[in-house]
Amino acid sequence: MLRTPVHGTRLDILEWLKDPAAHFPPEHHADVVAHGVRVELVAAKLGVSRRAAGTHLDLLASIGLLRTGGIRGRTYYRRDEVRIAEVARMFEKGW
Repeated sequence: MLRTPVHGTRLDILEWLKDPAAHFPPEHHADVVAHGVRVELVAAKLGVSRRAAGTHLDLLASIGLLRTGGIRGRTYYRRDEVRIAEVARMFEKGW
């Protein structure tokens, strides 16, 4: 797998997380809008293993485009809108 942030699958994930309620089923213990989504939900939507989805999510989190949080021992991922806006501005300036 390419280790670059610009990858079709990763762009899809970022797009889905803009409006998680429209793309993922509701969670019993967490609000997908407020808390984010679990790796299992992303894996199911992508049709890949949990490990493959986790690799994408972890890369996006490591470069700051996603934030993570935990509820009941599970990790949830959501967009970091401030960081995404910063990166977008860098590209607009010709970074």
